[in-house]
Amino acid sequence: MSQSPWWRGAVIYQIYPRSFLDANGDGVGDLPGIIERLDYVAALGVDAIWVSPFFKSPMADFGYDIADHRDVDPLFGTLADFDQLLAKAHALGLKVMIDQVFSHTSIDHAWFQESRQDRTNPKADWYVWADPREDGTPPNNWMSIFGGVAWQWEPRREQYFLHNFLADQPDLNFHNPAVQQATLDYVRFWLDRGVDGFRLDSINFCFHDAQLRDNPAKPLEKRLGRGFSADNPYAYQYHYYNNTQPENIGFIEQLRVLLDAYPGSVSLGEISAEDSLATTAEYTAPGRLHMGYSFELLVKDFSAGYIRDTVSRLEATMTEGWPCWAISNHDVERAVTRWGGHPAQPRLARMLVAMLCSLRGSICLYQGEELGLGEADVPFEALQDPYGITFWPNFKGRDGCRTPMPWLDAPKAGFTTGEPWLPIPAEHQAASVATQEHDPQSVLSAFRQFLAWRRTMPTLLVGDIRFLACAEPVLMFERVHGEETLLLAFNLSAESVRVALPVGEWQAVQVPGPDVGEVVGKELVLPAQSMYCARRG
Repeated sequence: MSQSPWWRGAVIYQIYPRSFLDANGDGVGDLPGIIERLDYVAALGVDAIWVSPFFKSPMADFGYDIADHRDVDPLFGTLADFDQLLAKAHALGLKVMIDQVFSHTSIDHAWFQESRQDRTNPKADWYVWADPREDGTPPNNWMSIFGGVAWQWEPRREQYFLHNFLADQPDLNFHNPAVQQATLDYVRFWLDRGVDGFRLDSINFCFHDAQLRDNPAKPLEKRLGRGFSADNPYAYQYHYYNNTQPENIGFIEQLRVLLDAYPGSVSLGEISAEDSLATTAEYTAPGRLHMGYSFELLVKDFSAGYIRDTVSRLEATMTEGWPCWAISNHDVERAVTRWGGHPAQPRLARMLVAMLCSLRGSICLYQGEELGLGEADVPFEALQDPYGITFWPNFKGRDGCRTPMPWLDAPKAGFTTGEPWLPIPAEHQAASVATQEHDPQSVLSAFRQFLAWRRTMPTLLVGDIRFLACAEPVLMFERVHGEETLLLAFNLSAESVRVALPVGEWQAVQVPGPDVGEVVGKELVLPAQSMYCARRG
């Protein structure tokens, strides 16, 4: 049997550069800071790092507004720093994935600066431009995720340009083959430098409906879906026409051809669509993306039924593709707070990592999850995120999950010698790497122990999954690979529970890291926020 590709079952550690480690004292993390801590990352037992954007940018959306796809912003360092990061990561056995933002650029990008000048320049059709209606209003009813209409007026052309995100992030026109080729060209630039793969931001947003048809209204009772609150007008529509267009498939297939020319390189698409699971399955079909992940486990709902139904639905749809799961990232409230409340519970953090890493697929873990960090409470006067500033106080934005990594239990947490770009809460300092490093009961120790154990379990890395009927709050499933069947059960609640053990002969498997349950008679006793693993005898 051929060996599985490195990315199947891999654990990918997301680094948010602004908040990882500041090496030059300006209060913002940088590439030299990442290099300094790569030994720590490798010692976690992860397989790869995903580095969020470090490209040249005015930082309107903190790097997701790219002004030059082929250069490093001076805030983060230089191309030489990136090459050094790549070399050290590879020497440590870590693969390196970087963000790519295809659908839009910064308003400062040279392409847009040329495109906006008039309707006849060489890049006039590189962005999504549209004439106003007769009364001067935007061409259709599309809304921006960050609030308000998705169209911005440009007086030089007497036209509107589309922005699905901030007005500083104009959407590229992927219906233009030249835009597709330019995108593939800068992907090749990073492949030639030696990167191992790409996390593709909002990959289903590349194409828009060429007819600019209005999105249909969404009924009031449906407006809380997809993670958008009812106070955001984006929630008022079904977004059938401003993203997830059929033409996107052809471009993804072109991208895959390019990646296949660099053996071992991999693509991971972030997908947020009206039916994200169906789109993930479609986008990861043979000859398309290697992996896809959605926001389905990045929501408030924390129940065994929701997790079981979500994963089962993707499994039923994704017959040939490969999933990737995450419960935290730089865009959502940290999982231990979102699902456990304040204060963050170490016991819950240990169980969540074990649960996530026991699902079929690859895994993205966000920096700080290994410490059990909860959401930081960032006051309004310290907010940096334009999304949070717009929707305050109903939505406080994304700064609470982006505060700097605590390396030491000390002022500034060992992150910087300057003033950190976001405040570091005292409870994060108390949960620092230095505090947890040598504590065998810490979340960090449990994280390392579990990932080391998981690496020895091929059934968890590549086996099939099938869920078993079980009442709340217990999530129970089997992983099957070859002749081996593993039973896994997770108590998602803060109270001890007893459930019937499935019929069969089971031999308990010792799992290091999380709290574990035991069999008493024919019942499985699971302490609060614990797990159990057994092998069919």
